[in-house]
Amino acid sequence: MITNKKYKITKITAAVLSVLICASFLSSCSGADTSGIIESETAAADSVTLSSTNKSVTVSELTAEGTSINSSEVFKNENEITTAEISSASKIILNETSIEFDGSGAKVSGSTITITAAGVYNISGTLNDGQIIVNAGSKADVTLLLNGADITCKSSAPIYIKSAGKTYITLASGMKNQLNDTAVFTSGDSSEDEPNAVIFCKSDLTINGTGSLIVTAKYNNAVNCKDKLKITGGSITVTSAKDGIKGKDCVAITGANITVNAQGDGIQSSNTENAALGYILIEGKTVKITAGNDAIQAETSVLISGGNIDITSGGGSANSINKDQNQFGGGYSSSSDTTSVSMKGIKAAGDITVKGGTINIDSADDALHSNNSLTISGGGIVISAGDDGIHADTLATISGGNITITKSYEGIESADIVINAGNINVTSSDDGINAAGGNDNSSVNGRPGQNSFSTGGDYSLSINGGYITVNGNGDGVDINGAITMTAGTLIINGPTSDGNGALDYDSGCKVTGGTILAVGSSGMALAPDETSTVYSVKINFDSTLSAGTMVHIETQSGENVLTFVPVKNYQSVVLCSSTLKQGTTYKVFTGGSSSGTAKDGLYTAGSYTGGTQYTDFTVASVVTSLGSNSGMGGGKGGFGRP
Repeated sequence: MITNKKYKITKITAAVLSVLICASFLSSCSGADTSGIIESETAAADSVTLSSTNKSVTVSELTAEGTSINSSEVFKNENEITTAEISSASKIILNETSIEFDGSGAKVSGSTITITAAGVYNISGTLNDGQIIVNAGSKADVTLLLNGADITCKSSAPIYIKSAGKTYITLASGMKNQLNDTAVFTSGDSSEDEPNAVIFCKSDLTINGTGSLIVTAKYNNAVNCKDKLKITGGSITVTSAKDGIKGKDCVAITGANITVNAQGDGIQSSNTENAALGYILIEGKTVKITAGNDAIQAETSVLISGGNIDITSGGGSANSINKDQNQFGGGYSSSSDTTSVSMKGIKAAGDITVKGGTINIDSADDALHSNNSLTISGGGIVISAGDDGIHADTLATISGGNITITKSYEGIESADIVINAGNINVTSSDDGINAAGGNDNSSVNGRPGQNSFSTGGDYSLSINGGYITVNGNGDGVDINGAITMTAGTLIINGPTSDGNGALDYDSGCKVTGGTILAVGSSGMALAPDETSTVYSVKINFDSTLSAGTMVHIETQSGENVLTFVPVKNYQSVVLCSSTLKQGTTYKVFTGGSSSGTAKDGLYTAGSYTGGTQYTDFTVASVVTSLGSNSGMGGGKGGFGRP
């Protein structure tokens, strides 16, 4: 039984579980010999079994329920003002130290204008020290058309929306607008620190149009909306002494080009009282964020379905929160330094869902971090992280997309991990893929000397498709529970230290389809277990072989089974593949070269020459073990790490 997690059951079709990337890779060698370990999975089981010492659950697909965010409803009725509305709008003309008003529904007092009625207000000119205030009542919709407006307020928010039904800030086509404050606010409610932003709004706010807006906040936040904030157009550039763009109930972005440079959070939604609010939705066009703290932070959910998103948080991975981690052995030093600042790329207290878009993240802390579940079904994601690349407290599900983690402490980490499809490449200084229970202390204050995850338990990795490569300095794949695999390809360049293993698990590793190639040190080397229906061989060599030394397995007749060049020193090779057949004898070679085509060190087609035969073996059982330490291997990871 799975406890304390939200799951729903949906059906997986065979097409979804097909390893499309593997098939595409092989088809690129049309007409050539494609024998070897990678195979196209044309069908897969309709169900997945997650099993360990303490649980056994059969489901069709595990996905996060999460918060349902319907973008068509979010952006409903967000039409921009018409030409007729613009021509009949009241006019606010800013004359540096004074304001001229032509129309109805507002009153001027010195360099401040207060709008008291619904309507459209066309604002142009320059105001050196003044303010636009909206105080129209909770049923009045107000549109502020910024038509070449340059407003500075030296004591408060240049635009302060006290009361309105809904407020629109429309950026006039072809026009540049600027809003600025100063480092000290002297007006407003000091007990609540309101207003505290260049644009401060207590009603729902929509920013739209096709013009540009530059917001410079020296006091605190740049844009702060106490209800729903939607940005549906325009080119917006924000520089902020604290947070960049805040919407308490939500921040929803589509059709806009946004650049944020914030010393605090970049984009934030802060409602903690309503599970249906406090979310961030991004559909595009472009969002570029440089943040001192979290780049994107939501109190409930984050949903990304499109756009080009470029994120740097906390100074990037070069400013890693794990400065003292042992990069070579996959452990921690004895340092007790911590940080109270969260510097994640994308963080949600609830769920994170990525359906599309192009996302680049360079973060000092985790790149993608969910306190509940995380789901990726599409898009392209490139990550360089000072801590985890992808982290979810309960469940991480990957069902598509192209994911490249170029730098991380641990690449993908969650209590349960399900991979159904996708092209995934992970580089880590500790474990590449880690399933363990509990939450990650780095969400609050770094990991000063030990991850709080337990060292064993009811956790799982289920692989039902996809093409996955791992280059880990700790365990390549470390599962404090069970591994099941029904389809897909997993290639691991594992550790060089005997205190870790390329493949590490506690409660079994059952392979009924797909391919595993795990290469690394021999001291803790494990192969899949005897419950598997796909045959495996584990070869522990007598001595360490240098990185770049080819390992080759072929049949007695010379048919290629494996030709692979590891990127690190290694003493163990584990191969689990349907190309291994019971009763068949195989030869193992080291060194030599191949005329074939290589991808991720794995060769297809071509011919192998020049190697030295190391041994031969005959497949007599599900797992065949050869060489020194062939009976060793630990399911607890190296040096006490989970």
